[in-house]
Amino acid sequence: MGYRYGVIGTGRQGLAAAYDLGKFGDADEIVLVDRDGRLAEAGAARINNLLGRGVARPLAADASDLRTIKSILAGAKAFISGVHYPLNLGLTEAAIEIGASMCDFGGNTAVVRSQLARDAAARQAGISIVPDCGMGPGLNVSLATYVMSLLDQPREVLIWDGGLPQRPEPPWNYAMTFNIGGLTNEYDGHAYFLRDGKVVEVPCFDGYEVLEFEAPIGRLEAFVTSGGLSTSPWTFEGKLRRLENKTLRYPGHWAQFKAFSDLGLLAMEPVPVGPDRVVPRDLFHVLLEPRIHKQQVRDVCVMRVTGTGLKAGREARATVELVDHYDEATGFTAMQRLTGWHASIMAILAATGRISPGAVPVELAAPGRTIVEEIRRRGISVKETVA
Repeated sequence: MGYRYGVIGTGRQGLAAAYDLGKFGDADEIVLVDRDGRLAEAGAARINNLLGRGVARPLAADASDLRTIKSILAGAKAFISGVHYPLNLGLTEAAIEIGASMCDFGGNTAVVRSQLARDAAARQAGISIVPDCGMGPGLNVSLATYVMSLLDQPREVLIWDGGLPQRPEPPWNYAMTFNIGGLTNEYDGHAYFLRDGKVVEVPCFDGYEVLEFEAPIGRLEAFVTSGGLSTSPWTFEGKLRRLENKTLRYPGHWAQFKAFSDLGLLAMEPVPVGPDRVVPRDLFHVLLEPRIHKQQVRDVCVMRVTGTGLKAGREARATVELVDHYDEATGFTAMQRLTGWHASIMAILAATGRISPGAVPVELAAPGRTIVEEIRRRGISVKETVA
């Protein structure tokens, strides 16, 4: 007998997660919930067609209506939240009440901390809460813990990751594969890293550098963006001397968006424009999104993690590299696969009792080796070297 799962929010990443639950999660039923019933129906039809069986069932409901959500998900072994992060704390409470494990795509470390504060209640309910799953934060952190496991005494871990169009088009050389609010949120404020063993704030767009990757990717630029490490700097404080994460883009992107940021176009405080007051970021979204948003993106996602430390008493460097492409067979982008599947892997591990009960940060929820094994089982190549 299989499991009953739920996915709240039938956007791109939610559908990829639902597909993976149906293919690898021993699912008897996957309830797809969206406030737009038509999206839920279309998503269920697509999942059922891809899987060749009627496992997905659509339902219309608003994620903020917790009474309805609890009724819908009663009896589910685990569910995934693919909705905007302010709703995740309420859904965490709902998960505890109905006894269903929960994963989400996160997006805000303060909300994640509030979820993790429900650890005792989740343990008492016998369920797992794993916030901040996805590509980054999420899979990037899991790959970091895997790199750490390849060394006897890891000292420094550096992470680079990014989602890019396979064929960049000037002048932006970038295409949206997720909500634009998520992009600008990453480009504003500070990241939290470990340096000299202590948590420090580092401003977005800092630390510019250029890296080389195998053809056809070639040269990419990297720079600091916010939120990519979730709670891991605090978890590994005192255990690592250095932990950093940078975003990868095609050359030229950094200069463009650094200029936008310096101009104040990412600001949230309204400014006077004639007789009105306008939020600069809202205006920026309106102007930029039509130019970089595409209905279908053939993308590539690139992840590289290096760790240095001791191996058998000698200095060593461990490197893990993952490159994934748009999948022609399913129509899922690489961003969908890596984001949605990291969450679905966590949900499956929770449903099958392979994650301990409680509210657990993503870096501690499952061993990096387990996540890498599951990613490889899904046909994604993960290369590793220790030198």
